[in-house]
Amino acid sequence: MTTLIINIKELLQIRESSILKVSGAEMAILPTIKNAFLLIKNDLIADFGSMDNLPKVEADKTIDASGKIVLPSWCDSHTHIVYAGNREQEFVDRINGMTYEEIANRGGGILNSAKKLNETSEEEIYNQSKVRLEEVMRLGTGAVEIKSGYGLTVEGELKMLRVIQQLSKNYPITIKATFLGAHAFPTLFKENRKGYIDCIIHEMLPEIAENKLADFIDVFCETGYFSVEETEQIMKAGIRLGLKPKIHVNQFNSIGGIQAGVKYNALSVDHLEIMKPEDIEALKNSNTIPVALPSCSYFLSIPYTPARDIIAAGLPLALATDYNPGSTPSGNMNFVVATACIKMKMTPEEAINAATINGAYAMGISKTHGSITLGKKANLIITKEIPSYYQLPYAFGSNLIDTVILDGETYNSK
Repeated sequence: MTTLIINIKELLQIRESSILKVSGAEMAILPTIKNAFLLIKNDLIADFGSMDNLPKVEADKTIDASGKIVLPSWCDSHTHIVYAGNREQEFVDRINGMTYEEIANRGGGILNSAKKLNETSEEEIYNQSKVRLEEVMRLGTGAVEIKSGYGLTVEGELKMLRVIQQLSKNYPITIKATFLGAHAFPTLFKENRKGYIDCIIHEMLPEIAENKLADFIDVFCETGYFSVEETEQIMKAGIRLGLKPKIHVNQFNSIGGIQAGVKYNALSVDHLEIMKPEDIEALKNSNTIPVALPSCSYFLSIPYTPARDIIAAGLPLALATDYNPGSTPSGNMNFVVATACIKMKMTPEEAINAATINGAYAMGISKTHGSITLGKKANLIITKEIPSYYQLPYAFGSNLIDTVILDGETYNSK
């Protein structure tokens, strides 16, 4: 199957195959071609360039993108979209003055989601989760990382990871799976932290590794959740079984989690709403990418990740949704990009880089995703007719996507 897109107003994110992420001042540069074409063969980018140099091609399908922008699909490197039910009541409780921590302390939050998940059948969790996955695909996401972490029991965590695996088999979107058994301490182990960590290391992890159910291991390293020492213990156990770390850090407090992530070569450190100078310093000269989750800050009314400080330090930055039932019940990467510009003062170029090539890096797939590069996956967004790509974050409440292409197949955005 050959698809030719012609008369593209502007083709964004043109990269050489050697570029896997962009950092610091480079994030402000977004290479583009105006009045462009792009050729797809099967599910890969086969050719692109100026319309002036359009070769003779016998395409099975031709798309006229006059007045439209084409860019790589969003790469959302941090989500929790496999869950059961919702936490609408907690949303209202926060409006009425309760904090996230207060809700968690009374058995709400993650423990609330864990109770619902363990009471729900695997088939029903799959059916609820696929609706959310289909929605984010229509919104332009072409690669997504999905975490477990609402089971907090051996069977609950395995059930979640099997659902993620099934979604990956059944949908054209690229999915990476992360084991997040260390999301919170379940009620049963409230007074026996060591017992739950032993359960993660000696019961959950061997089963997950044997059945190849996860790519990454994650820990919620935060006051009231997992300490730095506990985080390191869990990361080391995952590494021994071939899982690369990605960790939740600095959402509410800076306690040394970033330094632990760098020490164990974590692929990413995510959240980062509270950053001290030494946290930024620790990330320099590492392979660990910082990931900001601005729609979480928006929903919880907590500080935003200090993007300008991170970029000024010469570091890369990725953007992701944190799609989950408690703190970010949205997988809309378009809103994430807009919020990063509006609230974190990122330029449109920086935000698009953070949501494409750097998002791909943060889930270990930037050799195949995240840019317009020969041989990469043909996962693309075709916008509606818009004046420029600045319109994407500017018109933050509008759906400006006309067509999504995943693995070379076209889907109309509805």
